[in-house]
Amino acid sequence: MRFLLIASFFFFYQIQSISQTTDLKSGSSYQPRAINFIPTSFSNKFSLNITPVLRIHAGDTIRTETIDALGRDKNGVRRQKGGNPLTGPFYIEDSEPGDVLQITLTRISFNRSYAYTSESFVSRSMPDSVTRQFKKAHIVKWKLDVENGFAFPDSSFTKYENLNDFRVPLRPFLGCIGVAPSNKRNEILSFFQGNFGGNLDFNRITQSAIVYLPVFHQGAYFYIGDGHAIQGDGEIAGNALETSLDVEFSIKLIKRDALQIKFPRVENTSDIMVIGSGKTLDKAIRIATSGLLDWLQNDYHITVQEATQVMSTTIEFNIAEIADPKVIVVAKIKKELLKGIKKNN
Repeated sequence: MRFLLIASFFFFYQIQSISQTTDLKSGSSYQPRAINFIPTSFSNKFSLNITPVLRIHAGDTIRTETIDALGRDKNGVRRQKGGNPLTGPFYIEDSEPGDVLQITLTRISFNRSYAYTSESFVSRSMPDSVTRQFKKAHIVKWKLDVENGFAFPDSSFTKYENLNDFRVPLRPFLGCIGVAPSNKRNEILSFFQGNFGGNLDFNRITQSAIVYLPVFHQGAYFYIGDGHAIQGDGEIAGNALETSLDVEFSIKLIKRDALQIKFPRVENTSDIMVIGSGKTLDKAIRIATSGLLDWLQNDYHITVQEATQVMSTTIEFNIAEIADPKVIVVAKIKKELLKGIKKNN
């Protein structure tokens, strides 16, 4: 996958720099804006109970930044306690319960040259005989060669004799993206995930991806965070390559009479994908698969009988996350394979 690593932004409408807690109001002749938002505080919750840092409209383009999972920013300064601190909430004007946010991640790029991960295997990934060797996870620093597009362990921090020439390609993405949930307190710690999105740790939520999230409250209260330089499926070390990121996104508001969804969706140039989370693999698979069935029936008007033939011959699964309390499974189908079915426009 190709992504840009050197900032190059061209806007054909007004650019406005915004600091924390700002309300952008407009009348019916509102013109979408490009907004530079510099966060000054961060949250460890997806919550309805936090004052929005910015009120934005559908069509606005927001340029902002995230800090890493340890709470450190692009300069290495601790800005918040660890545990996936989030940028937000962004209040989405005119959004109401039942609506859908369509978030396009127009740009995700690095703002520093290193990341951290852990030397461990999570309990779901290996037998006890292996995981018990990592009772206390050791932090490992990696260097990010942004110019050449790869990462490698920093030998000055931790020396691995057999990894001197080991390199992995960079693919930055957001580990956390979500809205305020609907529960007793209308909030949840940023470790967790569910129908509101959350700590999804799905490595396809990268530049140019489109994420769809259901709205549970007026204003949605949208958050992003937990930047990753790269991560394999499952996050089996308990952490990805954790880093801070620069992020640009825009939001389209889909009203509930046009579309309603139960679970987060992701779309890119090649696939349609639904994210399911559950305490067991079986439950996560059922949620992801049923969400994909809903997508096919809504967009292609196929019957459930026809869906048995389509899905059984085309579906793929990714186990996105096994380190968290819930397992995350992604059900996906390549768009190319659906070209033979007329799509509802």
